[in-house]
Amino acid sequence: MSLDVPDIATLLQFVPTTQYGDTIDNARACDVPAPFTPADTAPRGGALHLSSVLPALSAAIGAPVTTDVHRDPSALATALGIPSARAAIVVLIDGLGFWNLKMSLGHAPYMRALLRDGTNDRPISTCSPSTTTAAMATFGTGTCPGLTSMTGYTQRNPLTDEICQLIQFRGAPHPEDLQRVPTVFETLAAQGLRVTSVGLTRFMASPLTRAALRGAQYIGKDNPLARVRAAAESAKEPGLTYLYMRDVDKTGHAEGWRSEAWTTTLERIDGQLETLRRLAPHGTAIVIVADHGMVAADPTRQIDVAKEAQLMQDVTMIGGEPRSVMVYADEGSDVDALAARWRTRLDGLAWVRTKDEAIDAGLYGPVSDDTRDVLGDLIVEAADTVTLVDSRTQTEGAMAMPGVHGSQTMLEMDIPCLIDLV
Repeated sequence: MSLDVPDIATLLQFVPTTQYGDTIDNARACDVPAPFTPADTAPRGGALHLSSVLPALSAAIGAPVTTDVHRDPSALATALGIPSARAAIVVLIDGLGFWNLKMSLGHAPYMRALLRDGTNDRPISTCSPSTTTAAMATFGTGTCPGLTSMTGYTQRNPLTDEICQLIQFRGAPHPEDLQRVPTVFETLAAQGLRVTSVGLTRFMASPLTRAALRGAQYIGKDNPLARVRAAAESAKEPGLTYLYMRDVDKTGHAEGWRSEAWTTTLERIDGQLETLRRLAPHGTAIVIVADHGMVAADPTRQIDVAKEAQLMQDVTMIGGEPRSVMVYADEGSDVDALAARWRTRLDGLAWVRTKDEAIDAGLYGPVSDDTRDVLGDLIVEAADTVTLVDSRTQTEGAMAMPGVHGSQTMLEMDIPCLIDLV
């Protein structure tokens, strides 16, 4: 029986803070505050989480890897429904949320067929913030942003006390210095297992690859079908292959996820996945996941914090992204008073938590001292279709993106985990 798609108003509601670990605490109360109505009060995460995927796959191919968050890889594989296999290919489609996919299934026949299996027709959760930099490190290490210290598109560099960016690592610490948690790829390779990563040539030694995905033998191909063929070819040898597909996210940011261009991109990606399935050797497990979903921004609901004196009082820097902002307070200022001002101004428009409140809620999973140093004093997650921008530091193009993500709504947090055994 196919899982029904909620209406868009429900998909844009907040969901309870995701739990990390092999299991979830069913007794934990839903923490979505008034005046917001939660989309779903059931606990989320545990084994059904992006951080679980690589540890689960390690068990499925007979080389279980534990992490500081996940201690039972075999239980994760069972919970996710990943079968034992001689080789596995995990495909990460940047920006393809579970509900974005479900609302577009007429354009994705291969993934539509996979969703007929009840094991596949349910979302798993991504991390908070629901954005690429945090999610890639969560995925690659099998842990959480609280341990990887990668907590948003931009964040404080503790070495310079300035904002840095974590896609190209502009103004950031060296990738290996910022993100010190071993990746699952590194651990598998140290065991002598074949681990292959397939992506664009220019990403081979990129800072994000070095931080979040290091340890695999990288195959760079600039043609999408060449990447698919390389991934399938690598699976002839037992081990693990990672294949990255970025165009859904790229098109969603530029054109919006409801656009004709986005639909065309989804059709092309689905065709590439079908080709991967056709070329992969018998006995290969293919697992398709994403890093986050996407929301259509409403430009009439955009708030430029730089023009709001009430918000900018006692604020030294703004980090994060338009759907998940980190506010850095002036040294010595009253953070509780700052939070009260932001809550008053953004009542019904955003969920405002202090750093301590966010950490105590488990927003980032277990948090190291290094990560605490990079987090903002306030964590502000936009509601509905609201975006929060800073015209002092962001370009007009960045502020006008029709597709956005990062917050804690159902549409952004729910991602697919589709499994196909060739």
